[in-house]
Amino acid sequence: MTAALADKRVAFVVGNSAYKTVPMLPNPTIDAKAMAVALRNVGFEVVEGSNLTRDTMTAKLIEFGQKSQGADTAVLYYAGHGIAVNGTNYLLPIDADLKSEMDVKLGAAINVDTMLEQTMGDAKVKLVFLDACRDNPFANKIRAAAKTRSVNVASGLAEMKSAEGTLIAFATGPGQTALDGQSGTNSPFTRALLAHITQPGAEIQQAMTKVRAQVHEETNKEQLPWGHTNLIGAVYLNTAGAPAGSGAASAQTAVAPAAATEAELEFWRSVRDSNKAEELNAYLTNYPGGQFRSLALARIASLQNGASTQTRALTTGADPAIYTETGSQLTEDQIGLTKKQRRDVQRRLTGLGFDNKATGAFNESTRGVIKRWQAARGYPESGFLTKHQYSALVGEIGPERTASADDERPAAAAPRRASARAALVVAGRAIRCRSFSLSAGQSSAAEGAESQVVKGPASAGPFCCTHRSVR
Repeated sequence: MTAALADKRVAFVVGNSAYKTVPMLPNPTIDAKAMAVALRNVGFEVVEGSNLTRDTMTAKLIEFGQKSQGADTAVLYYAGHGIAVNGTNYLLPIDADLKSEMDVKLGAAINVDTMLEQTMGDAKVKLVFLDACRDNPFANKIRAAAKTRSVNVASGLAEMKSAEGTLIAFATGPGQTALDGQSGTNSPFTRALLAHITQPGAEIQQAMTKVRAQVHEETNKEQLPWGHTNLIGAVYLNTAGAPAGSGAASAQTAVAPAAATEAELEFWRSVRDSNKAEELNAYLTNYPGGQFRSLALARIASLQNGASTQTRALTTGADPAIYTETGSQLTEDQIGLTKKQRRDVQRRLTGLGFDNKATGAFNESTRGVIKRWQAARGYPESGFLTKHQYSALVGEIGPERTASADDERPAAAAPRRASARAALVVAGRAIRCRSFSLSAGQSSAAEGAESQVVKGPASAGPFCCTHRSVR
C-alpha cells in the first residue's frame, strides 16, 4: 500500500453561535462551515457540528476521538466562546450557564487540556485552531460570585504549551480578546486560516506566519494571533506543490496522490457534476486514493447535508433571494464583472478552499468550483453567480494580495490593448464591436472572435455577448 493510500486525516470542526443565556455570536457557524469545506477539499474526514449543547458536543468529541486513533494528522477547529479560569482553558457549549467557578469545573464547560488528551493523543500530528478568544460575557458573573476566594477569570484564553507533534494556534494573545468580524462573514482569524493553511505546497508553520501577518494588518494591529508549536518536521495540509520526497522524509508529512490517469480523468468528468451520491461513491470505490478524492468527498457531504439553515439564519442583512434565485448567464452578465473582477472571484474561492486558477475566464472548471461553493452555502447550484451571491462572496474573504502576471503587463502593451479593446457604442438600435457595426439581432465574427448581439433589458438596449457591456 502506498503512503498516499495509508494516510489517515481526521478533523473536528465546530462553531457555536446561538448561546441560550448570552447574546448570539454572528459568525462562528459560518466560520466552521467554511473550515469544514476547506479541510474536506484537501482529503480530511470531518466530524462537524454547529450550535452544540454540552451533551451533543461531548458526543461529537467521542466520535472524533475514535476516528483519530492512529491518525497521521488530526485537526481540531473551534469557533465560539471560550474562557480561562485560574489558567485553565474551557470551551463553552451553547447551553452553558456559568454563574460561578463551580459551574465551569463541574461540567458546564469543556476542559481544553482534557479534550485534546482524550481525542487527539494517539495522532502523529495534532493541529489545534481556537477562534475562541471573543469578549466573554460570563467572566463578570463568575468574578462576582467569588466572594470568599480569589478567582482569576480571563475574558480571553490562557497560554498553553503544546506536546510533541502538536501545533496550537489562538486567534489572539493570551488573556486578550479577538474580533468577531462583520456579521455574516468570517472572523479575521478564520478568514486568514482559510486563505493560507490549505494552499498547495504551504508548510503549516510558514502558513501560520502569513496568517498572523494578515490578521495584524486587517485589524490595524489590534489583534495578533498567538501560538505554540512542537512539531517535528514539515507538515502540509495540501501536498500539491510540496517538495518532492517530503512525504517519505517524515511521518508528519502527508503525501499527495499520484497524478490522475486518463481513465481516472474520464471517470471523474462523468460524475463530478452529479447530484447522486452513489455515482460519486463509485468513483471513490474505483479510485480510493484518486486525485479527486477530496472533491468527491466534499460533493457527497454537500448532497447529504443539504442547504445550510445555520448559515442562512445567521447571515443577518442578507436578501432572502440569495437562497431562492438561481444564477444564470443573464444574472451574471447583469453584475458586469470585468476580467480583473473574475480573477478576484477565483482568488476568493481559492482562499475559501475551493481551489481553481485565477485566469479571469469562467471556464468549465470554474463553473464547477462555483457550484461547490453554492452547495456549501445552501444557495441554488448553477455554477453562475447572482448579484446577491457575488456580494456574499466578496464579504466572506479578502482576495489574494499578490498581483497575477496579467495585472502586471508592461506599460508598452497599453496601446495594443487599447487598439484591441472592444468599443461598444449604442446608437439608436445599432452598436459597434471592434471595427464592425452590428444591428440588434445580427451576429458576425470580428478579427477571428465571434461576437453575437442580443437584447438585454429594455433600458439597456442591445449589447455584445462576447464583451458583455454597453457603453
